[in-house]
Amino acid sequence: MSEFDYDLIIIGAGVGGHGAAIHAVKCGLKTAIVEAGDMGGTCVNRGCIPSKALLAASGRVREMNDAQHLQSLGIQVNGVQFDRSAIADHANDLVSKIQGDLTNSLKRLKVDILRGWGKVAGAQKVTVSGEGGDKTYTAKDIMLCPGSVPFVPRGIEVDGKTVFTSDHAVRLESLPEWIAIIGSGYIGLEFSDVYTALGAEVTMIEALDDLMPGFDAEIAKIAKRTLIATRDIETYTGVFATKITPGTPVTIELTDAKTKEVVEELQVDACLVATGRIPATKNMGLESVAVEVDKRGFIAVNDKLQVIKDGKPVPHLWAVGDATGKMMLAHAASGQGVVAVENICGRSTEIDYRCIPAAAFTHPEISYVGLTEAQAKELGAANGFKVATAKTYYKGNSKALAEKETEGMAKIIYNKDSGELLGVHIIGIHASDLIQEAANAIAKRESVHKLAFNIHTHPTLSEILDEAYKRAAV
Repeated sequence: MSEFDYDLIIIGAGVGGHGAAIHAVKCGLKTAIVEAGDMGGTCVNRGCIPSKALLAASGRVREMNDAQHLQSLGIQVNGVQFDRSAIADHANDLVSKIQGDLTNSLKRLKVDILRGWGKVAGAQKVTVSGEGGDKTYTAKDIMLCPGSVPFVPRGIEVDGKTVFTSDHAVRLESLPEWIAIIGSGYIGLEFSDVYTALGAEVTMIEALDDLMPGFDAEIAKIAKRTLIATRDIETYTGVFATKITPGTPVTIELTDAKTKEVVEELQVDACLVATGRIPATKNMGLESVAVEVDKRGFIAVNDKLQVIKDGKPVPHLWAVGDATGKMMLAHAASGQGVVAVENICGRSTEIDYRCIPAAAFTHPEISYVGLTEAQAKELGAANGFKVATAKTYYKGNSKALAEKETEGMAKIIYNKDSGELLGVHIIGIHASDLIQEAANAIAKRESVHKLAFNIHTHPTLSEILDEAYKRAAV
């Protein structure tokens, strides 16, 4: 008999914890997973799943309302109606289904689900505080997967009704006529897509000087034209929303980012605070093993996902997902979980963040993987190689022409000396699907010279990347 209750206890049943638990069982580890809230964590309940359901439904409304596009295909639609509550139900029903599927998959694999708040209680010990009180378990290894929560800056009061975060927005409990969105990252862009498709007016407020600061500059330029300029969206840049007060109306005080002077006060029907996420690492019991989070609350880990203290791994303690601050993406968390389990089993493995793709599911979509052009040039300068780019456009693709969806571009970044593919950025229909081919190529550190000989199905959107590889390989 083992001296421990479990081989592995995972704290947090989000996508990262779920992926780790499934892989752990496949590797023969006796596994338990601890969850105090909803099974599936942020992704299933308040993030990826419900937001994509809203984007799917609102996207159909947008398409059917685009009379000019439909007429160009020989189609006429006389009016489009939608039911906000039915769209909300679609998202909620999908959450329930995925949540149930996730829970049942753990039960089928005989993973013990421990309900309650889990925290580290010392080396190789976890205490779970539930309805029946506190109970302590031992485990050879412990994995922390606490996830993240929306970040609400100082001066912003959230009531969940008129001023809210993405956690509330995915429920679509109302459809305000005029909504302000604080932040122009993935969350802000996706919800601006939903709201404008359903007839709302949007004011987007960004503290930095440019909208979409995290995106490739050329991709962002196209995005501004397609996702903002053509829609009922006004924008502010270089200003902070320093005070937001819920009510009817919501009042928003805007302060110049440089001068710190109040420059305007807005009155809107509602406000979505989309200013990013912070790790949910409070009350994790890390002090019991003398581990401290950084000033932002993240848990330090190495590329094997071992928790780090003073530059050295803490024995038998692992962390994955948003709480590590590496890539705050559901699929990144799942991948981290698998890598951590591999290392627990003695198979030395390191995660490769460069090949993990990301996407914004707007209409059209935006996706990327690997390095930006600036990052690639910095790497090239440090390692003595030149960087080059190649671009192709949807307007030259037969499938895009057939769909009459020609707004978009693919940009590849590569080592001009060796041909190694370093990064890919795409905007256009199905960009989120197209990026996986590039991610797989970057994972293998493949050269554009080799990729240029791959044969792609014709006519498909995948030929956009095929053409980019061929242009780079000339």
